[in-house]
Amino acid sequence: MRDEQFERLYEQHAQRLFGFLVYRCGNRALAEDLVADTFERALRGRRLFDRRKASEKTWLYAIALNCLRDHARREAAETRALDRSRALAPADESVTAPAAVEHRDDLHSALATLSEEEREAIALRFGGDLTVPEIAKLKKEPLARVEGRVYRALRKLRDQLREPAEIEQRKTRSGTPPLVRISG
Repeated sequence: MRDEQFERLYEQHAQRLFGFLVYRCGNRALAEDLVADTFERALRGRRLFDRRKASEKTWLYAIALNCLRDHARREAAETRALDRSRALAPADESVTAPAAVEHRDDLHSALATLSEEEREAIALRFGGDLTVPEIAKLKKEPLARVEGRVYRALRKLRDQLREPAEIEQRKTRSGTPPLVRISG
């Protein structure tokens, strides 16, 4: 892959890759860093790229997933170290986190209810704008499995993001009795 081909690759895929990573990690600044890491690794490994094994897009997303996993591993190690250090130091309760946008919180909460595989499938599909067949090829999984995973994840997200009153109305219309709380 020559320099001009690499520049074309960046122009064609950087924005969608950024979208995938924002969708996946929920942090724009981190996503920018991960895009940079992805293209840095791609630049270093461009001589190893084989068009017979995967498309450029699939290759880039595989690199991005590896960057994301590496970041998650580092973050987990840092969190463990921070937890250990907090156990040794007194807590400062005067520090509070800034309030986040309600819609974003709701979406991130809903995404957190998904399994790791479901979150990754949704992030690849909607954040990365990959088709389901591209995801299947990237993940080296059967198409039917990936289709099912995306469908289940979307159904779970839809249910999580609905208002509680709307869920109760739907259940009442469908003949399912509404939930009754019994206090004891």
